[in-house]
Amino acid sequence: MSPGSARPVAAVLDYDAGNVRSAKRGFDVAGAAAVVTSDAATAKRADVLVIPGVGHFSSCLAQLRRSGLEEVVADFIAEQRPVFGICVGMQLLYEGSEEGDEPGLGLLPGRVERFPVGSVVPHMGWDVVHASEGSDDDPLLEGVAGERLYFVHSYYAVPSDASHVVGRTSYGGVDFPCLVREGSVVGTQFHPEKSGLVGARLLTNWVASLG
Repeated sequence: MSPGSARPVAAVLDYDAGNVRSAKRGFDVAGAAAVVTSDAATAKRADVLVIPGVGHFSSCLAQLRRSGLEEVVADFIAEQRPVFGICVGMQLLYEGSEEGDEPGLGLLPGRVERFPVGSVVPHMGWDVVHASEGSDDDPLLEGVAGERLYFVHSYYAVPSDASHVVGRTSYGGVDFPCLVREGSVVGTQFHPEKSGLVGARLLTNWVASLG
């Protein structure tokens, strides 16, 4: 926490690749003091980083790098400080994607692939999030597992090691990760900030876990 504040400061990274305003509102409601910023120095001073993302994997990564914020994210990860990635912001945590040639951040093992031919894309709407095997009692999923959250995406993560996968959902004949955690980093394929009371519950669970 920042000195003198009971609310963790969450820097919502504005790198022209996400719906930052709704993310800010979501984290404010969850108990953080959220600020939208494109300034690396401001982001570094925050307690947690939020990486939103809507659109093309490689374009989002290129924009993150051009903004100078990729280094901030890398430092947070290396220092085991809290990071929360949303939608493409979660996909960026993997090693790469079929959606372009830019290498991912490489925190999570595996790649991102497009839904199979014949699937209607984007996958858009509300789907049920299920706890992964062994994750039924994960505090992130309290009040969330078995509920519907809002998705909009055409690509999904294919882990080479699924030990970081906390929650999954199914679409187009594919069972894919939708909630992941590795150390202090959490990612969601769904949009918690657009998922009503259940999404708010997940964000509240996470903010409360920061202590």
